[in-house]
Amino acid sequence: MQAPFWKTSGRERLERLDEVRAVCEGCAEVGGRWVVVPLVDNGSIQTPEERRVLLEGLLQMTAFLSELGIGIAFESDFAHEALTGFIADFPTGCFGVNLDMGNSASLGYRPEHEIPALGGAIVNVHVKDRLLGGTTVPLGTGAADLPRSFSLLREGGYRGRYILQTARDANGDHAGALRRYRNMVIEYAWPSAVDIVS
Repeated sequence: MQAPFWKTSGRERLERLDEVRAVCEGCAEVGGRWVVVPLVDNGSIQTPEERRVLLEGLLQMTAFLSELGIGIAFESDFAHEALTGFIADFPTGCFGVNLDMGNSASLGYRPEHEIPALGGAIVNVHVKDRLLGGTTVPLGTGAADLPRSFSLLREGGYRGRYILQTARDANGDHAGALRRYRNMVIEYAWPSAVDIVS
């Protein structure tokens, strides 16, 4: 896997930045709104220098992103205190936070701390469940407090997308699992709509 631009230098960094621009242009062509930039695993910010390079590299794209109508949503492993400080360095509208419920649960982050702190910076949500310190598991069987997370997002006025990043079905009934997961999301995110779709 190639290193992201904030972990490279020289010509390689410029090439990676060009790739980010190309992805944003492609997203705009198909009617997308947000490009998720993962600051986890291989992309995790480890040093102040990496943070500086990321900030400078993306801030220079602000006008380009505005023209495309595209925003960057950061999915990170930062605790909410660090993430609120990080996202404050970027202008709203073009930059926001991608909340991954499962990743947060795996890291031991609590929705009652994280979601209110991030507030309007949350522009996209990945619905996932993971074990504390572990892997992805079926929704409702891991450490993610799904009812509380959705409730807090509703209370905070979140109106963006919910994207299922859920575990595969152990018995191979993936379509059935997706239907169950979809219904769980509807029940948690839009309780008043449950009777309409069930």
